[in-house]
Amino acid sequence: MTCNLIRRAFGTLRATFALALSLFLALTHIQATAAEIVIGQVAPLTGVLASTGEQMVLGGKIYFESINAQGGINGAAIRQVVLDDGYEVDKTVARTRELLAKPEVVALFGFAGTANITQLLKDGVLAAGGAALVAPYSGGESLRSPFNPWIFHVRAGYADEAEHMVQQLTTLSMNRIAVMYQDDGFGKSGLEGVESALERRKLKVVAAAGYPRNTDDVAEAVKTIAAAKPQAVIMIAINKPAAAFIKQYRETGGAAQLYNISVVNPAEIVRLAGLEFAHGLGISQVVPYPYQAKLPVVREYQQLLKKYAPGAEVNYTSFEEFLGAKVLVEALRRAGPAPTRERVVKALESLQKFDLGGLVVNYSPTNRIGSRTVEVTVIGSSGRLMK
Repeated sequence: MTCNLIRRAFGTLRATFALALSLFLALTHIQATAAEIVIGQVAPLTGVLASTGEQMVLGGKIYFESINAQGGINGAAIRQVVLDDGYEVDKTVARTRELLAKPEVVALFGFAGTANITQLLKDGVLAAGGAALVAPYSGGESLRSPFNPWIFHVRAGYADEAEHMVQQLTTLSMNRIAVMYQDDGFGKSGLEGVESALERRKLKVVAAAGYPRNTDDVAEAVKTIAAAKPQAVIMIAINKPAAAFIKQYRETGGAAQLYNISVVNPAEIVRLAGLEFAHGLGISQVVPYPYQAKLPVVREYQQLLKKYAPGAEVNYTSFEEFLGAKVLVEALRRAGPAPTRERVVKALESLQKFDLGGLVVNYSPTNRIGSRTVEVTVIGSSGRLMK
């Protein structure tokens, strides 16, 4: 009988030990899972903006990986969760809802498309989720005015870009300016920016021609603008339709100076339109020139691109999102251990006169536009982008 009691006692001890061990392992797993910071990104990895989307993701990826290699933030690694929306508005909304339904996602990063992100605001998706969206690849005024507390811009707006281009053109006595634009929120935002800049100079657009979103069907736009005989054309377009317009317009004999807003890849324009036609295209830019390592942040970008994406080329798009990643990482640091969505928003608001390494950004509780820097670059005779 005594032996039976002893066996039962040992059995109870074994069961208690097994339970304690399983609880310990479960807690260890929870702590391991918690030792990461999840960032959600929706990007156009398919469709007409796929090459841009790839660069957007890459810019954040190389910086996040460098931070993780240094031990992460307060001991937590950054995990970048990327979902594809194909540059389609309804998919952007659905993918964003999917990300915000996950409590572990503490911030959103680097979305694309004025119309896409505007729909998130209209549907109240960002407000309901309570998470900051940092460095969207858009300068649309609908994302900036009226003020909303959720979107933290790194780049200048399309209105800033339009003002800079119009100022440059009119200084050269080019007053007959036409606009080729994507017929959606993105294109119309840029068109309004050009119209406002001209109005301040008591001028008007000589022709405005749109093309359907998610296509490169620009034949009618070419015909309309060529007939107006402008001195300059400002394009509010993405890679494929911009290249199609350049090629077709030049083939008709169009001789106007051509400009495009910042959201194009010059290498892609040259590839699609051909150097013969792309040569001389002016492109407004909203971040520093990334091809010469004169600024500390450009040197850092080039070094990390070479280390974490060997073979990848320097690119304005990836550099812009690299800058955005630096903004977000600093906010995550300031948010402290186990950051929440609310603490990240407050931390972003504290980034006043924050130097990224040659580009200073400013945010506050009443300001979400980090920079208004704009300059114009030109595709040279070799196909390279020149300042």
